[in-house]
Amino acid sequence: MIKVVGLRKSFGGQPVLRGLDLEVPDGSITVIIGRSGGGKSVFLKHLLGLLRPDSGRIEVDGVDLAGLSGRALEEVRKRYGVVFQGGALFDSMSCRENVAFPLREKSRLSRDEITARVDVALERVGLAGIGDKYPDEVSGGMRKRVAIARALVTEPPIIFFDEPTTGLDPVLVNTIHRLILDLHRQSHFTAVMVSHEIPEVFELADRVGMLHEGRIVEIGPPAAIQSSQNPIVRQFIRGEPDIES
Repeated sequence: MIKVVGLRKSFGGQPVLRGLDLEVPDGSITVIIGRSGGGKSVFLKHLLGLLRPDSGRIEVDGVDLAGLSGRALEEVRKRYGVVFQGGALFDSMSCRENVAFPLREKSRLSRDEITARVDVALERVGLAGIGDKYPDEVSGGMRKRVAIARALVTEPPIIFFDEPTTGLDPVLVNTIHRLILDLHRQSHFTAVMVSHEIPEVFELADRVGMLHEGRIVEIGPPAAIQSSQNPIVRQFIRGEPDIES
């Protein structure tokens, strides 16, 4: 389980996270929604250990990331897979080389073992046979699939998704969401996703949390969030404009 308690972070005296609390159960898909600029990416960077909190705790299976650095932090990160916004593929590498990258960096597998793992990962995301192509030779949807294959190839128990469907049309958004759901059913990884895809994420998530002004103002099953009486949540999921605007 991932457990976040009282997480606070400010930049230049401007608070971004204001005592955020969150629990992510093992094997669940938890999606964090909220307005642009509301701290979702800052929160995700804390979970990845890229930022240190001003105060609060971030526990992964009982280990507080805030107190770790160097090799100890890297040991926790070995349990992570990450799908970055936009995919973040290396343009100078083929799709196969992109997927192989974390294995070459973090494992002691032989070249043949890495090749076999990569081929399986590409096949799992429906991209068997495209490994030799480069990112600029495949479609946007395929690049997202390559990024997901790269996150899966080390078989991590925890995967973070940072706006994994940004820039895709509605059909591809649903395709990628179905792919993530199918892979989750196969591997039972714990997932934390930051997304703005409303209402599509309600078909994907086990739990949805609304981040507003640096705090999780409500979290629960998708049906509970969709029927929420909290005016902040209702306004966001319905796409209603601010009264003053």
